Amino acid sequence: MKHILDFSIIELAKTLESWQEKSYHSKQIFSWIYKKGVTDFSAMSDLSATLRDRLKEEFFISSLNLIKSQRSLDETEKLLFTLKDKNLIEAVSIPTENRVTGCISTQAGCKFACLFCASGQSGFKRNLTCGEIIEQALYLKNKSTAGALTHIVFMGTGEPLDNYDNVLKAVRIINSPESFQIAARRITISTCGIIPGIKKLSAEGLQIELSVSLHAADDQTRAKIMPVDKRYPLKELITACKEYEKKTNRQVTFEYVLIEGLNSSLQSAANLAKMMKGWDCKVNLIPCNPIKELNLEPPEKKETLLFKNYLVKLGINVTLRKSRGQDIEAACGQLRLRYENK
Repeated sequence: MKHILDFSIIELAKTLESWQEKSYHSKQIFSWIYKKGVTDFSAMSDLSATLRDRLKEEFFISSLNLIKSQRSLDETEKLLFTLKDKNLIEAVSIPTENRVTGCISTQAGCKFACLFCASGQSGFKRNLTCGEIIEQALYLKNKSTAGALTHIVFMGTGEPLDNYDNVLKAVRIINSPESFQIAARRITISTCGIIPGIKKLSAEGLQIELSVSLHAADDQTRAKIMPVDKRYPLKELITACKEYEKKTNRQVTFEYVLIEGLNSSLQSAANLAKMMKGWDCKVNLIPCNPIKELNLEPPEKKETLLFKNYLVKLGINVTLRKSRGQDIEAACGQLRLRYENK
């Protein structure tokens, strides 16, 4: 059986035609699944009984099994799922006053072993399919406490640009008017700095937001935090990001997780300001979520503010982000790692 969420509306229409069914039924099916939140073909009452039976024989809609959910005092909700092969992934609903952001995973595990990220601590398992990626967003839309979904960030478990084809197919489906109808500018792909993927993404003709995990502005420090820097060093990465900004006319965002004793000094701020100066980009400063397993702590509030104010004085577009869901271990991979280590 095939996961129906792996299919675009055009692919589904072609499949229906091959069954001697009318192609317009694909729009009805998409409406039931994406607009009405129905996960049972039997409930699709405007389809013939024959077609509903054939759909049940050929497809399934749901593949995720929720095994744990946690809700933070700040309303952040974290969900831990098992896949059909028993691998674990996470998704997070992050509500604010005027938006609800769904943070979804693209891989089971991760290859890149960033220091501050719990996702890669138990290694890489496999890529998620397009359907498995989309199903997380659908679950957040239909069943999370927030009850809505306005933005999507590919910032959960795994590296999106290491699963490029499935992620881009999911983006196009999420963006389509027949499904979620979430504008490209409300979809963010976060990367640890996979330069070939950034270059490929810039040629897609989609105005997707690009978020790059930076976390240091010199290769020596960044390689300690992010081993991927040894393969894709900063000079080449920044060049690729500037090309992305020019081709897409989208401002690139750099995520900078502040870690006590590693990348939070004024010298680190000076290095960062030099790198960001003179082009259209912005910096999100994020004090790291404490991760006991990795012995990481955020800097003191005073040090964090000094870092931010130094960048502001030098004209850098910078925002100090509040870490969400600390009381439920909402940092990437924390809940999954805790469950696997039981």
